[in-house]
Amino acid sequence: MSPSTLSPTSTLSPIAFPDVALPESARRLRAEVRAFVDEERARGTVLGRPDSWLAGWDPGFSRRLAERGWVGMALPAEYGGAGRGFLERYVVIEELLAAGAPVSAHWVSDRQAGPSILQHGTEEQRRFFLPRIAAGQCFFSIGMSEKNSGSDLASVATRAERTADGWQLTGTKMWTGGAHVNDYAIVLARTEDAEDKHAGLSQFIVDLRAPGVRIEPIRLMSGEHRFNAVHLEGIDVPDGLLLGRRGGGWKQVTGELAFERSGPERYLSTFPLLVSLLRELEQHSTTAEQLTQTGVLTARLHSVRQLSLGVAAALDAGHSPDTQAALVKDLGTRLEGTLVDTVRSILPTPSDPHATPGSHPELLAFALLHSPGYTLRGGTNEILRGIITRGLERH
Repeated sequence: MSPSTLSPTSTLSPIAFPDVALPESARRLRAEVRAFVDEERARGTVLGRPDSWLAGWDPGFSRRLAERGWVGMALPAEYGGAGRGFLERYVVIEELLAAGAPVSAHWVSDRQAGPSILQHGTEEQRRFFLPRIAAGQCFFSIGMSEKNSGSDLASVATRAERTADGWQLTGTKMWTGGAHVNDYAIVLARTEDAEDKHAGLSQFIVDLRAPGVRIEPIRLMSGEHRFNAVHLEGIDVPDGLLLGRRGGGWKQVTGELAFERSGPERYLSTFPLLVSLLRELEQHSTTAEQLTQTGVLTARLHSVRQLSLGVAAALDAGHSPDTQAALVKDLGTRLEGTLVDTVRSILPTPSDPHATPGSHPELLAFALLHSPGYTLRGGTNEILRGIITRGLERH
């Protein structure tokens, strides 16, 4: 199935991934992004590190991207976006991730908050938030997971109680990336009890600087402060910041996760380490086994990329390919960990976080210290396989 045959009314099998041939405009766009990355690398902002969509928080870089129309690319022009669609956006983020560019400041806003507000938000919300997102001036975090509710979001305990003119939210969200530096979070909370645990959930746009929001750091093994526990201690949220339909939170979240789980970040996080390996191998005489293992990694990358592009094409056509996104995430994040282990096997090198920045030992240490999160963020692989199985059963 090609992108041209997709339409919002066509039935998309849970294991159907459209064949994607990027248009000529995408080739020109790729060349523009590479030239921009070269300029940024010369000024010292692009360090070529793994996991740059999580660890590379640089709002100035995000604003320079926005000036070129490369943030909010899939948002309509009437809301400040470029109206270019998910496939062209894919080309931009693919180049940025492959280069290890610092994109984490605008990452969640661009990837899922913007599209979610566009789809479910009120006109007032669209007019206020979307132009700021597209300008690289408004940064979002994800307020889904909790201590006892990670991949199984239906069991969230955060509550939203009705007040005279809005809602009062109480609870704690865990693993909230960037909450200590971002502006808002889209928070999933229970607005009413229901026998069906998927019912009675709603989403709210929460100001992370509002009174009653307390942010506690959760540090990585490397000591980096990327994640947080966000304590909502009876904060007041006006009616105007309820996102979408009251009680419609579960359907909204599952649609949002298609954006979160299917993108190239799910297999390109460790790509800079593969590039570093190839540069190292150029300096040595290589064995057939080293070349074979490197070839296998490259082939797996290519395969997952084609699947991920297929999801982007489905999103472009107005579908919500939840099952396909779960499959891409499962395959992609397993590849991330495999890549790190295989690189160490191909060229045994002591990792050293204090080595010269950008050197192979330093990049290896960085990738290793981030590796525990690869198969967790966006949903554990076990939960994802359940989603895939249910999607196949329904079909």
